Amino acid sequence: MKEGVTSRTAQYMALFRALETTRPKKQRLFTDKFAACFLDNSLRLGVWLCWIPGWRLLVEYIIRKKIPGALSSGIARTKYIDDLLQQSIAQGAQQVFILGAGFDTRGLRLPFLERMKVVEIDHPDTAAFKLSRLRAYKIPSKVFYYQIDFNKQSLDQLGAQNNFDFSLPSVIIWEGVTNYLNKEAIDNTFAFLQRFAPGTTVIFTYVHEDILYHPAAFYGGEKLLQEVAALEEKWTFGFDPVALPVYLQQYQFQLLEDLGAAAYRERYWPYHMEQGYEFYRVAYTRRTPAAGQ
Repeated sequence: MKEGVTSRTAQYMALFRALETTRPKKQRLFTDKFAACFLDNSLRLGVWLCWIPGWRLLVEYIIRKKIPGALSSGIARTKYIDDLLQQSIAQGAQQVFILGAGFDTRGLRLPFLERMKVVEIDHPDTAAFKLSRLRAYKIPSKVFYYQIDFNKQSLDQLGAQNNFDFSLPSVIIWEGVTNYLNKEAIDNTFAFLQRFAPGTTVIFTYVHEDILYHPAAFYGGEKLLQEVAALEEKWTFGFDPVALPVYLQQYQFQLLEDLGAAAYRERYWPYHMEQGYEFYRVAYTRRTPAAGQ
């Protein structure tokens, strides 16, 4: 990402949530009244046009032409993670952590989080921009925003300085981040997450590693990698889905579910199936007790 510039891909995800919010209430998968405030004027215009009958088809056509599969995948993925989050809380999670939060608004928009402590962790520049755009809204006192520059500080240091309670079963969301990191950063993050109590769940996204080495194997893959590289948001890491369960076990996490875009699109948008983004995946894992616990 260009220094001092808001992530364009993060804006695209906010755009998709804003577009979904313009659908009739009975048809939309979720409502996010905050998403549009993170958009630049050109993207906000696209959202405004979708309130006018007949314009939605044109706006969605332009998006699908530019990034095949991203719109339906992004919307279905948002709903899927929302549901996994709610499921984790129903099973006993007592706090929520969102790593690399970007323009995530779950702590503000989801009714089942009204009384739940939500901790967002992100780079100081992104967090400052986000809070400046949310200034017009009342932010609940149970939502905490922490900033970290990974070049100067570790998650362990941040946790110590802010008295994170690792003894509570928690749910951690790590969405749209791993594909921008290197293996060392991902290993360090899972080592940090291992500190949380057994029963803690982690919901994270990743890309199939083949998209990095054989992009032509996926519909729209080559064009997409060129786009993100041009934005200086190059993808650098992916997992092999077959090897993922063994990787997680070394950090005492059990893989509960791992779905690609085709699967969660079919679950939530069965009438809007399209090609593209099949390499993008959501993993749902649970922290297991250590030997002797």
